Amino acid sequence: MSADESPGAAVAFARIDPSGGERFQTLRRELGVSGFGLNALILAPGQRGRVHNHEHQEEVYLVLEGELTLVLEDGEHVLGRYELARVAPAARRQLVNAGREPLVLLALGGSGEHRGRDGRAWSSWEESGVGRPPQEVPLPDDLPSPG
Repeated sequence: MSADESPGAAVAFARIDPSGGERFQTLRRELGVSGFGLNALILAPGQRGRVHNHEHQEEVYLVLEGELTLVLEDGEHVLGRYELARVAPAARRQLVNAGREPLVLLALGGSGEHRGRDGRAWSSWEESGVGRPPQEVPLPDDLPSPG
């Protein structure tokens, strides 16, 4: 599973492969992301990761499939599909698949302060210039319903 573009390119693509047999997929590297960590973790039923923490990096876990048991010093927290948890850097944690189905989750990590809104937006592809703050540009009309 490799990105379709080289690191540092304007756009890159990758695909999570839950059946690839790997527990850890370094999406950050595959996509050439340099500003934050981004990994896919795939745990078979009964598998678990190491007990760990970080010096600086906070992490967010997003469950895509299955059920995550997030073990912390204060106990266990179970997250289902589309649920998220943010864990502070110093908090020791362990990711566990105590369920009967494969667990697929995204782990996003970063340190440092968020810079805030720095996006630019345009009303259409025909509009040129430097753009405007997104909140100043109305959302486009939705596409017609298929079928």
